[in-house]
Amino acid sequence: MLVLAGAPALAQDAVLGAGDVIRVQVFGNPDLTLETRVSEGGSISYPLLGDVKVAGMNTATAEKRLAGMLETGGFVRNPQVNVTVVQLQSRQVSVLGAVHRPGRYPLESRRTLVDVLAVAGGINAEGGDTVQVLRTEGGKTTKTMVDLPSMMGAGTLEANSEILPGDVVYVERARKFYIYGEVQRPGVYRLERNMTVIQALTTGGGLTPRGTERGIRIKRRAEDGRVQVINAAHDDLVQPDDVVQVKESLF
Repeated sequence: MLVLAGAPALAQDAVLGAGDVIRVQVFGNPDLTLETRVSEGGSISYPLLGDVKVAGMNTATAEKRLAGMLETGGFVRNPQVNVTVVQLQSRQVSVLGAVHRPGRYPLESRRTLVDVLAVAGGINAEGGDTVQVLRTEGGKTTKTMVDLPSMMGAGTLEANSEILPGDVVYVERARKFYIYGEVQRPGVYRLERNMTVIQALTTGGGLTPRGTERGIRIKRRAEDGRVQVINAAHDDLVQPDDVVQVKESLF
């Protein structure tokens, strides 16, 4: 449940839709105070007025509509109506994957990809460079891949597109490589962009006294599932899930 009472006023600017919960108050008329959910048809059921269409309105517009209907109907003279968003369910984005606080978040106003990632606490230590944005429109789902370092490095935010209600933002985990054998710190490490074999060796702490740079092999799984063993040169690029083996010197 996403409670917005006491949240920033930006929530009040959101366009109301089915599933949203609002609180309606009329000054001096406590009997007309109501907390209700917007129906699938976009309406609320309000005392004296019956069904009132509010979907597609912000709170200010909904207040004017309710006030006008109360006054026109002769129920309240010069009514002062206040509409507050309690739960914003119709305009949400799901932020998943390697972020600090995955979950569903309200789009209180216009939000970009970077805005949404910030609301979710940013990318965590396991996060990679690539973000997927999944969007369903007209029954068809599309996927957009955003390379964050490229976007930031270019100095332009063209890929920092607006996030729409119902979008799913997924931050992929960083790709890994493995290194073992005659290195100081064998283990699993983050694969940095364009990492070479010699850089991978440095990441593993360098050679042990018994290791040799001449005996580096890479075990790599091909597309057909078979494992290839490659005699690696220092400037060869390491690929995701590569297993780098550093052999012992014979001398």
